[in-house]
Amino acid sequence: MNSWLNFAFLLAEEGVPDTGDAQSPWGGLIPPMVLIAVFYYFMLLRPRAAEDRKRKAVLDGLKKNDRVVTAGGIIGTVAQVSNDGQEVTLKVDDSTRIKFRRSSISSVLTDEKDDAAKS
Repeated sequence: MNSWLNFAFLLAEEGVPDTGDAQSPWGGLIPPMVLIAVFYYFMLLRPRAAEDRKRKAVLDGLKKNDRVVTAGGIIGTVAQVSNDGQEVTLKVDDSTRIKFRRSSISSVLTDEKDDAAKS
């Protein structure tokens, strides 16, 4: 049994010859991490930023008589936008008016006639 142990140590000592080039353990890990970061940016962050810019432009352009849908699904017409621009009063029917934060407006509804006229 002692001879097997000596043989194992002999193999371990011979191993791979030392060429003097010690590679960093991070060398094989960094390129895939860079590719993952680039993929993450182009597939997730960049499209989300574009959507946020469009949404901000729509909310900034909100004006009286626009038909909107809130995040809760309420459909109404903008009756008033507050002076600071943070609150919007929606007219839901003839006698009902509800105040919302501007950020709770989910989308602005457009008529198909308006879209055809713009074209």
